[in-house]
Amino acid sequence: MSIVPPTADKSIIDKAVADKPIYVTQPSLPPLEDFIPYLEQIWENKILTNNGPFHKQLEQALCDYLGVDHLALFTNGTIALVTALQALRITGEVITTPFSFVATAHSLLWNNIKPVFVDIDPKTCNLDPDRIEEAITPQTTAIMPVHCYGNPCAVERIEELADTYGLKVIYDAAHAFGVKYKGESLLKHGDLSVLSFHATKVFNTFEGGAIICPDAKTKQRIDYLKNFGFADEVTVTAPGINGKMSEVNAAFGLLQLKHIDKALERRREIERAYREALTDAKGISLLPIPDDTIGNASYFPIFVGDDYPLSRDALYQALKDAGINGRRYFYPLISTMPMYRGVLDGKPVSLDKASRVANRVICLPIYPNLCDNEIEVICNCFSNQSGTLVGSNSEER
Repeated sequence: MSIVPPTADKSIIDKAVADKPIYVTQPSLPPLEDFIPYLEQIWENKILTNNGPFHKQLEQALCDYLGVDHLALFTNGTIALVTALQALRITGEVITTPFSFVATAHSLLWNNIKPVFVDIDPKTCNLDPDRIEEAITPQTTAIMPVHCYGNPCAVERIEELADTYGLKVIYDAAHAFGVKYKGESLLKHGDLSVLSFHATKVFNTFEGGAIICPDAKTKQRIDYLKNFGFADEVTVTAPGINGKMSEVNAAFGLLQLKHIDKALERRREIERAYREALTDAKGISLLPIPDDTIGNASYFPIFVGDDYPLSRDALYQALKDAGINGRRYFYPLISTMPMYRGVLDGKPVSLDKASRVANRVICLPIYPNLCDNEIEVICNCFSNQSGTLVGSNSEER
């Protein structure tokens, strides 16, 4: 089955596929020779971890770049989520989204907290504030929303709910590096925001993460927790974990930060190219651009409608057969996975909108090194010169 339109230059497509597959993402890496001096410094001072000089420098550099006051680096975003819940002493039930990467909900189970899944707003793919309020019980202690694809949650409404019901808010901001909302960092919202610096993220340190802290006291508690609970050489204040970022990762992050603006601008160029090609494509819908937001183009999701010639899964496979590896972020819903099927206690909870989105989404390739020719190849898979969507075997829907 082919989804290549007859008007496309098939030789270009064949060449692109023959050269290399097009992946949904690819890590952005600086010149290798630029990293060598950092490694030489590490070899010279022989400090590999435990809040070394590069670690301290990166924390400050990220605070300056992101426009936040306090930030604690971590070995990865998942350990940062687990620790954020510990830092705020969250127990009982936490309201969260079923439409996310599994680490969001897994961090709750690791803390013996019951996740309560509520439906999303399909216009943003973020938690629907009205559904949040309906799910609040005497056992609810916090809300854990996700800025899905870097799109800001309804932060003002969520803050209002948290204040009204006495709840904490921890944002899973894994997708939201560098996003600005109403002129300020999106990461300033909530009691804590958690970043991921995984290899696939907009800003990566190979593996890594961070917690954005509102004040120095909270950062100190988090720093204790990520280092086994040690306050000093002989004092352990809490049952902490080993969540420290190494000096190698921190040094790499400092180098990455020198290139981040260029990487973000290239991502936005690719996003604009996709929107220009696909905005009017029949059967394909896109998320609207959020108001008052400067995004980071971390993902480019499309949603396959009933009027597209192929089903979502047939289109996903056809793209893959053409050497274009999209991803169904996020499918299936977390709430359908075996370890979460029992959390509803038999209570009927509607996740219809989240289910519909999960069954229709494909994230297209987007990363700084994606070249214009590859973008053209991808877009040509959806429309010919007349703008008519292309597909075959439409009976497979």
